[in-house]
Amino acid sequence: MKYKTFTAVEEELSVLGLGTWQFSGSDDWAQFNRNEAIKIVHQALDRGINFIDTAPVYGLGHAETVVGESIKGRRNNVFLATKVGLAWDGNNEVRNDLTPKNIFKEMDDSLTRLQVDYVDLYQIHWPDPGTDIRESMQALAELKQQGKIRYIGVSNFSVELMKQAMEVTDVVSHQGLYNMLEQNPESYHSIPLDYRVKDSLLPFLKEHRQLFLPYSPLMQGLLAGKSSFNTGVTVHNPMLQGLGLNHNLHKAEAIEAEVGKPIHEIALNWLISQEQVGPVIAGATKIEHLEKNLDSLSWEMDSTLFNSINEVVERTEG
Repeated sequence: MKYKTFTAVEEELSVLGLGTWQFSGSDDWAQFNRNEAIKIVHQALDRGINFIDTAPVYGLGHAETVVGESIKGRRNNVFLATKVGLAWDGNNEVRNDLTPKNIFKEMDDSLTRLQVDYVDLYQIHWPDPGTDIRESMQALAELKQQGKIRYIGVSNFSVELMKQAMEVTDVVSHQGLYNMLEQNPESYHSIPLDYRVKDSLLPFLKEHRQLFLPYSPLMQGLLAGKSSFNTGVTVHNPMLQGLGLNHNLHKAEAIEAEVGKPIHEIALNWLISQEQVGPVIAGATKIEHLEKNLDSLSWEMDSTLFNSINEVVERTEG
């Protein structure tokens, strides 16, 4: 395993992380298998991955529960990241809620499901327009003071909102949508995004020595070689349907032809080669998927190849 060091955190972090949305056990990930999920976590840890990312809303508590069971006895080998701010009611209706009351409740619920005393990175999942960000950050600062979290991160924040959050307490990371074909995405599953990763967010993070954690690094399977997206969560992604799908497949084929390596290896190394990119959050539903991702680390991408790929992306736009 290869590792990176960052000013913002003490630990060396594996260049590949393990994402666990696929552990939801919901209709979005019908191929989920609990025993396989636990095996995936164990294999990831055995192979040197030390960053695991999860969230309460993944399966409405299910993914966190599976992660908690999987890391039992191996807590010291894990830099554990989870999230806050997407709460659900008795009818399983999800809402944005970053009120201090909900943050404190979610924290305790997550610790219970994960079977731990603290999490390493606690991230705001999505902004909540109905709550003053200063109140939310103050609540997170209190949790940090209590020892329940070590570091505070955000996800899907604009640069301006990050600045406001940083006025209250330290923020070490931003998690956002970013991959080889979506470098400045304007939306995610038709949800508008208030940030542009390549143009504004990465320069800001570099200036403040913060990590960037990319989600959907393989574009929900397209950059892993898939060409059909008719089931599960991918049905709701317009980039993987109709004309959007055809266009992105064309770009992926052009890149693979240019580089001469498997597209998933190119996509992961394209991200890893970037200085501010922390663990690449790659999920897996089978051990083979995990091993395939790990195989990508057998080579490294230099700046010449990185720039060449970006030229192909620009050439095939439109």
